[in-house]
Amino acid sequence: MRGIDNQVLLSEISEGGLQERFDYELKKVAENVMDPNTDIKKKRKITITIEVASDDFRDQLYFASEVKSTLAPREKVNSKVLIGIDNDGDVITNPLHSGERGQMFFDPNDSKLKTDKGQEVEELEKEQQQTETEPTSEKSGEVIDFRNQSAN
Repeated sequence: MRGIDNQVLLSEISEGGLQERFDYELKKVAENVMDPNTDIKKKRKITITIEVASDDFRDQLYFASEVKSTLAPREKVNSKVLIGIDNDGDVITNPLHSGERGQMFFDPNDSKLKTDKGQEVEELEKEQQQTETEPTSEKSGEVIDFRNQSAN
């Protein structure tokens, strides 16, 4: 077989299109490496596939190129969700923020004490105080017993 003068530069295939696609995939790989939610030890991969075909006269080659990357998957994120039944019998869910049901915690983002569902304890106490101090009757503040009312 005669020697072939190999002067095809990968950066010139498809008028630079192969290089452009490689650069694009390399950026994705670099971003994946910098993502703190991925395993730093997992290897990433960039694959360049070039299909080569010839014409009927064997005097031209046709290149079809493809560039793909294989990234490290993002790590799993675990959480707990509280589940229960409300007064109407409907199932309800709330994310558990404290780590344990019924456990209060200090939120590191705003340094406030919160319930296991993330509600500020201070706000909850204010709501309870307002409910306790609100009069049940507009006139006297006493509870109205409608059973003792006479019919008109």
